[in-house]
Amino acid sequence: MGVTEILRHIPRIFASYRKLVAAIRRNRPDIAILIDFPDVNFRLAKHLHRTGVPVVWFVSPQLWAWKRGRLRWVQERVDKMLVIFPFEESFYRERGVDATFVGHPLATDTLPVPSREHYADQHHLDPSRTWIALLPGSRWKEIRANLPALHELAMSDLITTAAAYTTFNGDTTIQPSDPAAHTRYEFLLPVASTIDIQALRQYIQSLNAEHLKYFGPEAASIRLTLVPNAREALHHARASVVASGTATVLAAIVGNPFIVVYRVSALTFALAKKLVEYPEELSGMKDVAGNLPVAMVNLIAGKRIVPELLQVSFNAANVASKLGPLLFDGPERSAQIAALAEVRSRLQPPPQHPSSPILRVTETILNLLHAPPQP
Repeated sequence: MGVTEILRHIPRIFASYRKLVAAIRRNRPDIAILIDFPDVNFRLAKHLHRTGVPVVWFVSPQLWAWKRGRLRWVQERVDKMLVIFPFEESFYRERGVDATFVGHPLATDTLPVPSREHYADQHHLDPSRTWIALLPGSRWKEIRANLPALHELAMSDLITTAAAYTTFNGDTTIQPSDPAAHTRYEFLLPVASTIDIQALRQYIQSLNAEHLKYFGPEAASIRLTLVPNAREALHHARASVVASGTATVLAAIVGNPFIVVYRVSALTFALAKKLVEYPEELSGMKDVAGNLPVAMVNLIAGKRIVPELLQVSFNAANVASKLGPLLFDGPERSAQIAALAEVRSRLQPPPQHPSSPILRVTETILNLLHAPPQP
């Protein structure tokens, strides 16, 4: 993700691409299904189109946000665009692309979730405490950019009312009147399959050592509980802090109140502000700092239903301020839960095609191959 972030990966990406093109030339496929990954797949679609291979693209590149000049490449090279967000279908169709909204794959996930008591026993949690899920991202670059502030959020106890009695003055720390306030919350940290869990533990230990200098020995009782499943953590958490990405859609589908955070390099952010330009369907959503929304949940809703903290605004104090109202029954929590339910309904497959999104994709591909769908 980003500009400076991807530079060191370019040689490996192009080497893999050349191998893929060579394999296609050796053994021409009957159809190609491209999934997301526009910087590679646009080039691949050009090669496939020239060789007469029908191209289906599942999970649209975000041409509605930036690089809209590439739209003509879709028009020229893609036979069928299958999109997972409802506004994308009208965006493409109005611009001459054969596009179909199939629903979001996560929206039809019906896997069972363990009970709170079983989940607590499984991960050595206290079911009487309030659980907060922290999702810093699925790439190491995101972990290093986002986790320190979330770690500080947990260790500094900024969320509790006792934070009002805690002040920091140079090297002097005045402890809260209720030191037990540290123990009111437990923090769940889902670990993506792309992250080495042992390396993550070591990284958290280094953050512990750094933050204990400032927050005192009481903070040693705070621990981030590493869990393997983001969906289960979001289901059981009272509220969450989620890095911008697919996890925000998962949080919306689960219905867990949350705030969105993200941090990239200063160059990447500056370029994004200049390059991102939403179409009229999504315009008029800038915040007071002039930032367009980045959370897919807000784009689907057509308004800002989830707070976003980006770049310098993303710090532990601001996260605590936005997260606090979502932890207690009140108008902010109720309003977001209702808005997330509306987003969830919009991500369901169209009523006239109630099958799962993946089955709908499969049926479309089989039809393009002139074969009837399998029962």
